[in-house]
Amino acid sequence: MSTTITTRNTPADRYRTGVLVALAGVMMMFTALTSAYIVRAGTWNDWRPVAMPRLLWVSTGVILLSSLAFEVARRALRLGRNVAFKRWLLVTVVLGLGFLASQLMVWRELAAAGVYLASNPHSAFFYVLTGVHGLHLLGGILALDYLLLRTLRNGGGHDEGGARKRRAVVNAAALYWHFMFGVWIYLFLLLFLWR
Repeated sequence: MSTTITTRNTPADRYRTGVLVALAGVMMMFTALTSAYIVRAGTWNDWRPVAMPRLLWVSTGVILLSSLAFEVARRALRLGRNVAFKRWLLVTVVLGLGFLASQLMVWRELAAAGVYLASNPHSAFFYVLTGVHGLHLLGGILALDYLLLRTLRNGGGHDEGGARKRRAVVNAAALYWHFMFGVWIYLFLLLFLWR
């Protein structure tokens, strides 16, 4: 007698699995870049650490606030407060854009000080690491924009199935967004402490 175990493949499972697979790839890429950074820092004498602009502290605060805003949005969605959900999701997007804008201002500040991608290995890694992170965060912003537009257009699922699917999508997006916040904190510490 054989027993078949059936598993229910819910939207939450599919979305979460998809995001986890994507994040595994992102993690491998940042791990490879970190390894190259550490090896390069310790092997040649042309490594000249870049003085980190103070604006990076502001960037870090902005991305922290965006992560917190997304959690407030998720809580509002869980409680069925759609207007609050939309408002806090919009705040999350605006803060994400603010983070990217502050990163561009940091790059401009470095360029004005004569620090470019090709100035030295540390500056090259700074631009590459922050640029790759910024591109991934931009992808998250586009996903949040899509979610926000769908929510504004049709108000999100009013039936239980539609509401469940929307919560699953929001939870998957939150996983990605909070991961990007964690990657930024990691990069921030790497660039400030491992010099």
